[in-house]
Amino acid sequence: MQKAQRIAVVGTMAAVILGFRGELIKAMVAAGHKVYAFASDYSEETENEVLSLGAEPVRYNLGRFSLNPFADLYSCWLLYRQFRKLRIDLSFCYFAKPVIYGTLAAWLAKVPVRVAKIEGLGRTFTIPPDGDTLKSKLVRLVQVFLYRVSLSKTQHVFLLNPDDKIDLIDHYKLKCGTITQLGGIGVNLALYPRTKVLEQPVRFIFVGRLLTEKGIRYFLKAAEYIKARHHDVEFIVLGEPDGRHGVSRRELMNYVTPGVVIYPGKVKNVLPYLQDSSVFVLPSYYREGVPRSTQEAMAVGRAVITTDMPGCRETVKHGVNGFLVPAHDLDALQQAMLKFIRQPELVSSMGQQSYVIAQDKFDSIKINEKIMQVLNLNEVFSN
Repeated sequence: MQKAQRIAVVGTMAAVILGFRGELIKAMVAAGHKVYAFASDYSEETENEVLSLGAEPVRYNLGRFSLNPFADLYSCWLLYRQFRKLRIDLSFCYFAKPVIYGTLAAWLAKVPVRVAKIEGLGRTFTIPPDGDTLKSKLVRLVQVFLYRVSLSKTQHVFLLNPDDKIDLIDHYKLKCGTITQLGGIGVNLALYPRTKVLEQPVRFIFVGRLLTEKGIRYFLKAAEYIKARHHDVEFIVLGEPDGRHGVSRRELMNYVTPGVVIYPGKVKNVLPYLQDSSVFVLPSYYREGVPRSTQEAMAVGRAVITTDMPGCRETVKHGVNGFLVPAHDLDALQQAMLKFIRQPELVSSMGQQSYVIAQDKFDSIKINEKIMQVLNLNEVFSN
């Protein structure tokens, strides 16, 4: 056993702290540790929600998409000061920028244990269908350099899928702390109960940010193709339009108005829509960790169509709980959808297999227990 730790959980958005880190924070608090949850966009409401987890919210500034190195270094300096003030014993940083600058700040502040959690390689490592641009290559080289500097200061690195180790750590020969592969961030299975699946009419659902890299346009084009031939099949889209990096609301309405897809607008709870669906579809070519939306769909027992890409391929056993299709292959995506239409019994049988896989691989309680064990946080004694 060890003494209670003062832990800094450093991310970007409060919504991610609450939606994706809440169970881990509660486990840390329950074990007797003091947790400080760092986010850049707290409101009074989200601060109160973090307090209800037993953690203390801490505001800080770090631009998610900023390319200004001076602003990022200033944010690093401010984090250093906060770590020193709060006497942090363990830093737990996730997402690219917090991993880079939060880890450096922790090292400067002499935080004894520094942990990085890389949840996919993101847009910087995503190759578009028309190939890399010079700017993309330069940005990637800069990020690799920053990873090289920061990861060398870690004691532990958590990855979600094996490809990220191959394509980042191994390919660029980065030195880092002990690597642990988690296989996903997991889902609180109690909050995503399995329900009877809808076999007919087949209803396909896309859930996620409506980014080009997430494959939203492939989903829309496949929906248009199939809807013209099978009028009773339904297509649901959940997610916020993104005119900068993806589909704008105007473009989306070109499919909603003629009845190709159903778009309920912004929804706070995706669970009822997943439970009323037949097959989950994510034609992503984004460098995912392991998509949380897919894990949620599998937990409620839904078959999956996704791409044979890093992260995505971790969710599907091809021909067992769904189908893997090549990235950017619209015809293959359409043919996979048509298999469920022509053989509707696959909706239930493959959905059952998704449920079994989710119970085995994507239980957040088991995954968080593994994190706690690796970091030796399970048992503490009082001073």
